[in-house]
Amino acid sequence: MNLEVKDLYKSFGKTEVLHGINLYVESGRPLGLLGRNGAGKTTTIRIIMDLFSGNSGEILLDGKKFIPKNHKIGYLPEERGLYPKKKTLEQLIYLGELRGFNKKEVKEDALYWFKRLGIEEYKDKKLETLSKGNQQKVQLASVFLGRPEIIILDEPFSGLDPINSQILKDIIFEIINDNRILIFSSHQMNYVEEFCEEIALIDKGDIVLSGDLNRIKEEYGKDRLTISIVDLQSRDLKDIFIEKFKDIAHIVETRKDYLIIELLDGKSKKDLLEKIIELDLDIDMFSNYKPKLSDIFVERVGDK
Repeated sequence: MNLEVKDLYKSFGKTEVLHGINLYVESGRPLGLLGRNGAGKTTTIRIIMDLFSGNSGEILLDGKKFIPKNHKIGYLPEERGLYPKKKTLEQLIYLGELRGFNKKEVKEDALYWFKRLGIEEYKDKKLETLSKGNQQKVQLASVFLGRPEIIILDEPFSGLDPINSQILKDIIFEIINDNRILIFSSHQMNYVEEFCEEIALIDKGDIVLSGDLNRIKEEYGKDRLTISIVDLQSRDLKDIFIEKFKDIAHIVETRKDYLIIELLDGKSKKDLLEKIIELDLDIDMFSNYKPKLSDIFVERVGDK
């Protein structure tokens, strides 16, 4: 399967918040949907879920109009949407029945997920009596009911400790290996890097970067190097670099123990190494720059 968002526009009153969003996600190739707070991620997700409509544009599943009610969808919103004063198992059965599942089957499925997520003992407890992390696990159990073919997770690791995070990671990898459609939205970039082959970065209602994550990293790392010199703090190395290497490369960023530099047009790593040898500097680190997703995120949408 593939899910496609084409030329999606949305306004609230006179304010246009989405300016022609285009997304594409395939089964088994999770999409990381990224952006700062207020960038348009949640609005896009809600339109996909048909919680409200866009002003124009279309959502397609395998080339045909996507009608969410005709498909099994698991959606985890960033803000919890369950009933705090209701018992956990009771409300999961209720939600399953609303989705058209048989009561007996949905109860068995809910108990399976309670056990898988380690919250069996809370099945007869009111949601409001649980810790934040256990409330999150109940919400996750509701998402996975009935083996949804399309899953949208917005900040799924919120409130989870490392042990429970690992449990959820294992479940997400199973979903990926099962060739289901997964849209994953999070500010925790390490999880996006771990799960997602594709990313789409939204900024102020526009897609400013999208595509294969590994290719994007390669492009951002092109002609960039990391360098440090033995016994020199980065601030001292920065001064030397500005003075001695200005005709070969420029500094992109100063880190605690090293510099990120970019070669000037027509210059090569060989030119840089020859200059280092000429100055008799003792190299501690000299390697191709491998950007993290967080570095790319900040560079594209951070405050200038």
